Amino acid sequence: MAAHLRIAVDASGPSAVVTVGGDLDYPMADTLGRTIDELLGTGPAAVVVDLAGLTFIDSTGLSVLVHAWRKGIESGTPVRLRGQPPFVAAILDITGISELFARQVSRATADPGSATA
Repeated sequence: MAAHLRIAVDASGPSAVVTVGGDLDYPMADTLGRTIDELLGTGPAAVVVDLAGLTFIDSTGLSVLVHAWRKGIESGTPVRLRGQPPFVAAILDITGISELFARQVSRATADPGSATA
């Protein structure tokens, strides 16, 4: 039985936190994508996507994460991932998506005055 996607947003601090739970799949991927796009438009210091509650992710879910990373780069607002369950971390490593997010952090660390810091 599929676990419906749950999204909670906390934009009360300098960084917005999006907590995701359930299944991030084709029927629900656009919902998360729109949520992240809207947050990026508000200019937070960063958008943190907490994946700890995910029970499933498919290729459209992965695509949303890549899209969020790209939009973050374009807007100058870093998008960071945290709390990946082991199965999600493995998928992100195999697909190279974790490397995208790692490079973004490395760039911000290397240049503290950059827009992605």
